[in-house]
Amino acid sequence: MSQLNEDRVMDAISEVIDPELHLNIVDLGLIYDVKINEENEVHVLMTLTSMGCPMGESIAREAEQAVMNIEGVKDVLIEITFEPPWGINMMSDFAKDSLGLG
Repeated sequence: MSQLNEDRVMDAISEVIDPELHLNIVDLGLIYDVKINEENEVHVLMTLTSMGCPMGESIAREAEQAVMNIEGVKDVLIEITFEPPWGINMMSDFAKDSLGLG
């Protein structure tokens, strides 16, 4: 088993696809922070593209499940924030190019 770290968590979360934009939530810049404590409990601070995002709960559940599927993870907390507000400047170059914003 390899060490649980932020890269492994981000790799797992990158499998979660935003159903409206059809890009993963990491490239969209929706993941603000990942913390892992000594007990391998993972806290993910994320946002959504808008406060009224109808798929927000579904995306958060998928992110939680993706992290729980990592070997060694004991528990996951997905926290949604809107501070700072999300903007297209938070997207990866790949995501911007894919959406024609590059």
